[in-house]
Amino acid sequence: MIEEVRNLVADVREQVAYLQELGVDSFDVALTDAPLIGSAPERPQAQVAPPQVIPTPIVKAPPPKIEIEAPPRKVSAGARLASLPSLKKRATASLKPETVNTAVNEMTEMTSAAASANEQAIFGDISGLPDSNETMEQIWADIGNCTRCPLHEGRTQIVQTVGNYQSDLMFIGEAPGADEDAKGEPFVGRAGQLLNKIIEAIGMKREEVCIGNINRCRPPGNRQPTLPEAHTCKPFLLREIAVIRPKVIVVMGNTALHNLLDTKVGITRMRGQFHDYYGVKVMPTFHPAYLLRDPSKKREVWDDLKKVRDYLESVRAT
Repeated sequence: MIEEVRNLVADVREQVAYLQELGVDSFDVALTDAPLIGSAPERPQAQVAPPQVIPTPIVKAPPPKIEIEAPPRKVSAGARLASLPSLKKRATASLKPETVNTAVNEMTEMTSAAASANEQAIFGDISGLPDSNETMEQIWADIGNCTRCPLHEGRTQIVQTVGNYQSDLMFIGEAPGADEDAKGEPFVGRAGQLLNKIIEAIGMKREEVCIGNINRCRPPGNRQPTLPEAHTCKPFLLREIAVIRPKVIVVMGNTALHNLLDTKVGITRMRGQFHDYYGVKVMPTFHPAYLLRDPSKKREVWDDLKKVRDYLESVRAT
């Protein structure tokens, strides 16, 4: 009997070592290195009463927990792991040049398709601004006494785009404020007065440029227009841009930037460099109302507008 117990424990240890090689790192039964039944002389009662000879932990251990064969789930997991190629081989296989090139090409095609779909949703399949036979008056007649979004409930009047509709330069802001809502003209309050000075600083006059907003109705409390409100008004602005055909559009503030260029990047990162809008140069810069709160940003706006001035001068010289 003692020899059988020794063989049993040896088998268990061998199986544990095998499971550890397969990656199994936990067991339901704690197996210790307790010394085997020693070499003491066999007791006579060992043949008569085995329970008194066999150690209690061995005899009372539940048979399922001392299964020599490991549970199928753990062994099969280790076997699957052992059957996989080495990490080095797997990494080499996954980084084959042809595989990487195929993935890059597929991502490029998907991005191009998404961009094309976005362009077609606005203007159709075109490479620049569409030809337009409309007039500004026709667009405004289509707008009518607009009730397409909730902003009409609190407005005094619709504020349309003003200025020279054949100008090379267009300014686009967010939405009318209280002064604009009362007068029916964009940028006539304090922010508008600062904008006039900015325009004069680059050698132009207000009446020589075109000025408009993403939204034509004043939001309550001068809050930002919501996305649905901006999307409702945006198509009319796009039609106006097609009529005016400016060389440069200056978008002032995040709302104008996000809605015209369909981006979520902030004005701080986008300003100071030209971006393309169907062949039209777009210069993002801070809104004049923001400059009234933080005059230190005037230097950055001046740098942005100097680039606009220099570009327009280079276009006129050619």
